[in-house]
Amino acid sequence: MCGIAGRVNLASGAPVEKRQLQEMCNLLAHRGPDGSGVIVDGAVGLGHRRLAIIDLSEAAGQPMVTPDGRFTITFNGEIYNYVELRDELIRRGRQFRTDSDTEVLLAAYEAFGPECLSRLRGMFAFAIWDARERALFAARDRVGKKPLYYRLDRDGLAFASESKAFLADPSFEVTPDPRSLLLYLTYGYIPAPFSIFTGVRQLEPGHYLVYRDGKVETTRYWSLAHMPKRHVSEQDALAELDELLTESVRLRLISDVPIGAFLSGGVDSGTVVALMARCGGPTVKTFSIGFDERDFSELTQARAVAERYGTRHHEIVVRPDALAVLPTLTWHYGEPFADSSAIPTYYVAQATRQHVTVALNGDGGDESFAGYSRYIEPERAAMYGGLPQGLRTAAARMACALPAGRRFDSAWARSQRWLTVMQGHASDRYTQSMMSLDAHLRRRLCTPDFLSRAEAAPPEELLAAQFRDATGLDGIDAMLAVDVNTYLPGDILVKVDIATMANSLEGRSPFLDHRVMEFAATLPSEMKLHRGVRKYLLKQFARRLLPSEIIDRPKKGFSVPLAQWLRGDLRELVHDVLLDRRADRGILEPQAVARLVHEHETGAYDWQGPLWTLLMLELWYRRFVDDHERLGAEQIGSLAASGSRQ
Repeated sequence: MCGIAGRVNLASGAPVEKRQLQEMCNLLAHRGPDGSGVIVDGAVGLGHRRLAIIDLSEAAGQPMVTPDGRFTITFNGEIYNYVELRDELIRRGRQFRTDSDTEVLLAAYEAFGPECLSRLRGMFAFAIWDARERALFAARDRVGKKPLYYRLDRDGLAFASESKAFLADPSFEVTPDPRSLLLYLTYGYIPAPFSIFTGVRQLEPGHYLVYRDGKVETTRYWSLAHMPKRHVSEQDALAELDELLTESVRLRLISDVPIGAFLSGGVDSGTVVALMARCGGPTVKTFSIGFDERDFSELTQARAVAERYGTRHHEIVVRPDALAVLPTLTWHYGEPFADSSAIPTYYVAQATRQHVTVALNGDGGDESFAGYSRYIEPERAAMYGGLPQGLRTAAARMACALPAGRRFDSAWARSQRWLTVMQGHASDRYTQSMMSLDAHLRRRLCTPDFLSRAEAAPPEELLAAQFRDATGLDGIDAMLAVDVNTYLPGDILVKVDIATMANSLEGRSPFLDHRVMEFAATLPSEMKLHRGVRKYLLKQFARRLLPSEIIDRPKKGFSVPLAQWLRGDLRELVHDVLLDRRADRGILEPQAVARLVHEHETGAYDWQGPLWTLLMLELWYRRFVDDHERLGAEQIGSLAASGSRQ
């Protein structure tokens, strides 16, 4: 697990400045504190920051070059089946000088070219320079565990694990992209291929790019297929799931450094911990996060799993004063990011890194086995659609007439939202559930000038296009497919990658093994959502491993008591940031924002999601736009250092 960066000046042929490339890598130092390397050859330069996990020797450092000097690689991630690949390449006559997966990946590309991607099981973002063909090949793993940003300028192409690495280039203009800003306001994150910076792109998950003759071409090499469906009994499906998940966990225990696991009170992480214990080896170390507010804390359930498997368990309680970490999070995320669970994720990663260097987690279980409440909507919509037209008309009028609920999660407010969304199509209901600021709220809060500049296409079109691609799938599989292509890589995986790498911790996700995902995708929907029971098959499997009270209790999610904090301990921060004159950037109407703050504080309505979205946007502006204009690119290194200390 590392940070990568590079520049290939094929357009101008200008020599790469080694010092500038080193500065790019320095801005990624948190991703790789164990070593660094830079190789510059004229117009080409590759850089690397190393977090040593497999083969800790200096010989395994990067960038790494093939013996004949043709190929040079800089690689971030892990190839879990590298031993199997290594044996295959040895049979083909390849010799190895290290025990690293990096050398295996480089040799696999040398032997198979882009086709090597189909042989990899792992998480990765890497770039390989081909000196003979004068071309750069870069790829990102199937589901987007590891990030890769790139930009074209008059000299050529630059790339990096995080977009803020481009700040090391004095010629880089820190200009927010209006369309990306609107996407952020809508969803709370910026989906690939977009980026907050004008001119910067994200390589999409499951894609590779080739940069040759001054041009970039991207190709999709993998997508998750939900058809054709397999015809399998529940017992056979359970046996196959057992085999696949156990193997996935076992592969992710390969390491030359200590390993632990994040343990919530849920089925997914509990199953991973149980399988880690089954695989044997040292006593599992587990780490859990909780809150003083009991409605949001799962420490009791996590403790039950830890006790069952005799893990060395550690607990962390997050309180509102922990939000002093917000400047640090703003810096590390590099782009506006409004998932408030980034806070506990950061703290559990920080505590975990004090004991281990690698941590397994349960990410991906919900998106493969239908764990979210929104997956129940097709069943509810079918029931609603079966009602007489007169009743549905009356319900629609009632939805419009109901006053706004004082609590977003109250039964009254939930009923109002349910009655409203039931009027639309399946894709509309899904989109509504995923938005931080819907169209009505955007029109209320955003200036007309900003909306005219940003709405090249309505932001809802992002998900609408995904649903069109899912034509032919039933309602559950369609939502699962859209989640895998948007919410999972854009929100969940970004949250965990940044929070863990900010603490120099590697996160591994057994549920995101592509073989596990492909198995789950081709299961009939009723094995994922069965008579209202979400994650049905996975829960049936987990009954062999976990206490029944963990399996049968309602899903809580990894949320924070944000509404209370914004009315209490964070009230002053909200006023200082959102109601300050600096926040008037031509994007939001100051009076509309002030009204939103007032409505939340008085309890007229719960605006926790939108307020957090606006708060994180303004904090990003202050850090990356205001500070950059004030300090200039020459002092960006000290800005990075302050971000690490805060």
